[in-house]
Amino acid sequence: MNNVWFILVAIGVSFCLTATLRKYAISKSLIDVPNERSSHAVATPRGGGLAIVVAFLMSLGFLYVFGLISNAVFYAIGGGGVAVAVIGFMDDHGHIAARWRLMGHFAAAVWMLICLGGLPSIDVFGFAFDLGWAGHVFSAFYLVWLLNLYNFMDGIDGIASVEAIFVCLGASLLYWLAGLNSLVSLPLLLAASVAGFLYWNFPPAKIFMGDAGSGFLGIVLGGLSLQAAWANGAMLWAWLILLGVFIVDSTFTLFRRLLRGDKVYEAHRSHAYQFASRRFGKHLPVTIAVGVINLVWLLPIAICVTHFGWDGVWGVTLAYVPLVALAIKFHAGDLEVSALKN
Repeated sequence: MNNVWFILVAIGVSFCLTATLRKYAISKSLIDVPNERSSHAVATPRGGGLAIVVAFLMSLGFLYVFGLISNAVFYAIGGGGVAVAVIGFMDDHGHIAARWRLMGHFAAAVWMLICLGGLPSIDVFGFAFDLGWAGHVFSAFYLVWLLNLYNFMDGIDGIASVEAIFVCLGASLLYWLAGLNSLVSLPLLLAASVAGFLYWNFPPAKIFMGDAGSGFLGIVLGGLSLQAAWANGAMLWAWLILLGVFIVDSTFTLFRRLLRGDKVYEAHRSHAYQFASRRFGKHLPVTIAVGVINLVWLLPIAICVTHFGWDGVWGVTLAYVPLVALAIKFHAGDLEVSALKN
């Protein structure tokens, strides 16, 4: 069985399971009803991201059985991903206090880091820096931030799915260009697992991803970035570049809300992408724009870092500057009333 069959099976399982989950959500009244903090106007079933989790974990299991991934990668990605998905699933069906969710997220991140070996040395301006325990601590916060920011950014139809697909396909291309063929399968299969779900989630969405799916995507993408960093130091910078749209919008928004003294754990709709969707009056242009930015701006810079020897720090800086400008333009982190006045 080759990658093509794995990909087709992952797409098919995700597609069919999402349809089943939609019926289940409707029957159990697992519905997101619009309120003043919502970015959607129609009551929509939620929890469809579980299809992504199942499809990808099934693919991960196949790769493991066929000896295509190591024990460390299987236990890291599978174990950490399952833990976060279970926490998200429970939160989708009820409510878990923020502190307990955060503790669970850090436990999953630490497990993933132990299995992967922590953070490798980082290449900065031609020098390799081993951060030791400080690097491992930073990596734990990095993973927890990624899984939470993915949840924050999953606020309009299709955006989280499109981001995951473009990032994963971009990473697969980078691996192929660098001759890291053994790493290609995982991001390809994650993209395939998301693609089956995207059919149902593309604007106008028939079902939402939910915390189980968004958190799972965030920590798995983080785990894949650390796996790649052990194979090639420049790949970590490349992943940070590819994830730039989500990292910049969510981080910029968080800092502005922290400075203003907001309760950052409360739901809001002050991300740049949310202001943009309200300005355009629909989700589709913003979701498409995310894919275009990944394809025509972030991917070429990532290629320059991994294939043409650009320094990673300069690559990330170049990639992020216009994204910060967009965040400012669309009032990321601003109060909605003041943003609308501007």
